[in-house]
Amino acid sequence: MREQLGRPMRGVLGIAARCACGNPTVVATEPRLPDGTPFPTFYYLTHPGATAAMSALEATQVMREMNDELAENEELATAYSAAHAAYLSDREVHGTVPEIAGVSAGGMPTRVKCLHALAAHALAAGPGVNPFGDLALARGSWSPDRCTCATPRTTG
Repeated sequence: MREQLGRPMRGVLGIAARCACGNPTVVATEPRLPDGTPFPTFYYLTHPGATAAMSALEATQVMREMNDELAENEELATAYSAAHAAYLSDREVHGTVPEIAGVSAGGMPTRVKCLHALAAHALAAGPGVNPFGDLALARGSWSPDRCTCATPRTTG
């Protein structure tokens, strides 16, 4: 993960999703970092290919389209609200932090703000949990089903 991000990770609880080759893709992070800072981003995208794909997708202003869809589609809004609740539930297993109570990531549940966070949640939780994370992964240029790592992890 240090190689992927170019810096040490803080407050990592474990790997929440992996690339097809086994390298980390998403980490789960403590709700309060070791220095005491509240950290609402429980699922953190670390894979360079995934991160670049979400950045490229964000550059196309797709969030505006997604926010419009969220405002117009009650079923989608309900699913997104459920994703928010699931995210909070996953994080609260590792502690409650009053400063971030009710705050998840990526703009949930009322807007689409950060595709990196939504894709991380979708990768960690699996398909069907975060509708905008699933959509971002489907529309992006990176896929969790194929390795694009410069140095695939080897087993043995």
